[in-house]
Amino acid sequence: MRISGFAAILFVIFAETVLATPAAAQSRNISLIRDAEIESTIRSFASPVFSAAGLDQNAIRVHLVADSTLNAFVLGGQRIFINTGLLQRAEHPGQLIGVIAHEAGHVAGGHLSRLRSELGNATVKTILSTVLGIAVGIVSESPAAGIAVQSGGLQLSQRGVLSFTRAMEASADQAALRYLDQAGISSVGIKEFLTILGNQSSRRIGADPYLQTHPEPEARVAAIEVHLGFSRYTDQPIPLSMLIRHDRMRGKLDGYLLPYDIVARQYPDGDRSIAGRYARAVAFFRRGDLAPSLALIDGLKADFPNDPFIYEMEGDALFNNQQILRSVVAYEKSVELAPNEPLLRLALARAQLETENTGQARAARDNLLAALARDPDMTNAWRQLNIAYGRLGDQANAALAHAEFGFRIGDRSLAEFQAEKALRLLDRGSPGWLRAKDLLSRPTR
Repeated sequence: MRISGFAAILFVIFAETVLATPAAAQSRNISLIRDAEIESTIRSFASPVFSAAGLDQNAIRVHLVADSTLNAFVLGGQRIFINTGLLQRAEHPGQLIGVIAHEAGHVAGGHLSRLRSELGNATVKTILSTVLGIAVGIVSESPAAGIAVQSGGLQLSQRGVLSFTRAMEASADQAALRYLDQAGISSVGIKEFLTILGNQSSRRIGADPYLQTHPEPEARVAAIEVHLGFSRYTDQPIPLSMLIRHDRMRGKLDGYLLPYDIVARQYPDGDRSIAGRYARAVAFFRRGDLAPSLALIDGLKADFPNDPFIYEMEGDALFNNQQILRSVVAYEKSVELAPNEPLLRLALARAQLETENTGQARAARDNLLAALARDPDMTNAWRQLNIAYGRLGDQANAALAHAEFGFRIGDRSLAEFQAEKALRLLDRGSPGWLRAKDLLSRPTR
């Protein structure tokens, strides 16, 4: 699991929106988490819903916001942002899928049309830096802390946020119910999640702008109950495979985001559930207890022998405990099992570079190029590629990779300096030279 350096909330498309004061907005520092397994899980949950909504699934990206509040939102019909707090609190996949279906209703209903022309094809940082305010989940909780990965963030300023009318929310709810039926998924999950929101909102004190712009959860639950009365999919069970993936996702998030003592209480040693083993395995290696972590991971490998994400977890455990060569072997297995997952290749390349071996540097370069071909917006991959080229003595491409990195973190001076250096070193008219020329003419993201 990895955190990148910018995230914020521009557009909340589920049932919670609370406007923060300027001081509160300026003080919040919200980051994005990248995790191959969790992103894959959410994509698999979202796929049938977006198909039912007639949306282009290949154009939609999943972004995980490291924040403990109950929030999810979509930008431009192409990007899903989901708070880790929502993922941890959702009790089963149906609740999360209900959230996604509601968001699909806003997108397919044209509720984002005012933003599409400006933001539809923008990069993450451009979208998030356009934020004029900050929307916080209806549950008043502190942002998650203690994740043992790279951290960063973007300080947000407050000038206002867009809100939806009650009619738009009701429309999105009804669209969600249609999509769920078309996908053969029960709408019980969305009802349950709205009930959770209703219970939380009843505990809030003072004026709540959410209640002025959204229908109250109780009214929304009542409307969904009417639908459940005649839907043929009301009692449709959730497939076991989805329940397992959901439990693994929650366990991993809890292991990374919760303090060790809380993980130990929530998932005691006798807990043999998949979520429990996941959470304890991560919590153990985060605190340096490698042996019990690897023992749990070995058990998971026995249950899921061809699962790339468990081998990735093994690699993470070893890498975070300075067992670099052993981590390379584990990461190589994860990439062998899922060669098209760019984040797995990034993890492998990072470990390969840590060996400080020239042959491994070449392999790292190749893995990073393959990863970036699939996901060119992986900021850290460009930084690692800069290091790989530097180790290989290729200063021209090292400069170009550094320029790409500067472009993506919004450091205009760095991007320009490195692009100009690349132009001097690369053959005139070559693809790299043309890319450096292009970077000089573009605004940073």
